[in-house]
Amino acid sequence: MTRTALILGATGRFGRNAAEQFWTAGWTVKTFDRKRDSLNLAAQGVDVIVNGWNPAYPDWAKQVPRLHAQVIEAARLSNATVFVPGNIYVFGADTPAPWSEATPHQAQNPLGRIRVEMERAYAESGVRTIILRAGDFIDTQASGNWFDMIMAKKLSSGRFVYPGDPNIDHSWVYLPDLCRAAVQLAEMRHDLPRFCDVPFPGYTASGLELAQHLGVLLGRDVAIKRMNWLPIKMLQPVWPMARCLAEMSYLWRTAHSLDGTRFHELLPEFQETPVEQALASAIPASLLGGQVNPNQAMAAGT
Repeated sequence: MTRTALILGATGRFGRNAAEQFWTAGWTVKTFDRKRDSLNLAAQGVDVIVNGWNPAYPDWAKQVPRLHAQVIEAARLSNATVFVPGNIYVFGADTPAPWSEATPHQAQNPLGRIRVEMERAYAESGVRTIILRAGDFIDTQASGNWFDMIMAKKLSSGRFVYPGDPNIDHSWVYLPDLCRAAVQLAEMRHDLPRFCDVPFPGYTASGLELAQHLGVLLGRDVAIKRMNWLPIKMLQPVWPMARCLAEMSYLWRTAHSLDGTRFHELLPEFQETPVEQALASAIPASLLGGQVNPNQAMAAGT
């Protein structure tokens, strides 16, 4: 039976990995060009719309409600299921972890509220929706995330630049694992609730633990250097992105994790890639000390 996934944002971090995993699983994969294509027409005949659209932070207030409203309308017209990569912004700074599908969405900051309202729009729309919620991304290539832009930049000199308290838990996810799980949930979509919120447990690791894993991979000690937030704070009056980064900085000071109980109930045989293999694929191969072949990370996810 032919199954078709329409990938929105196929050149982005999530969209690129999702397209690869759906294709590997035997789905027909369609991509979407916002400059050329009509979403309502492109969605006709597809089984799943994978919404990988993610505007820059400063554009969220204007673009997120509009873009997701378009996706909801396209899904309603085509009777497609929408798959949304959820984040942890909805919980807010004062909600105790671990966070599950039953944890209240209590975020009060602007970016958090935008995500709360966006998810509520899907829940109230009646469109079949799967939200797979995860923490910060570990990717297979440099893609502009915290890990490759900031944290791993100085690894060649044995330094791991960490944006927050390196002693507290932080939630991470390996993107090929997340998108492999997305495919499996999409394949069982008709057995799920019409609006299905699934936290992906991923890796819960402190900065110190990540540095230790990286030390094994590099074959040398890796020292943690705390990132200096002062330049970002000083740029807030003139750089909108700085204001958004400062707004979300609480996640680097707040210990958090995702409860994987529901995930494991739905996908009991799912095997995550070991964290050192995931990290090995996210850093330049030239830095590896020979303990892990970065290609093993991809093999582990097949």
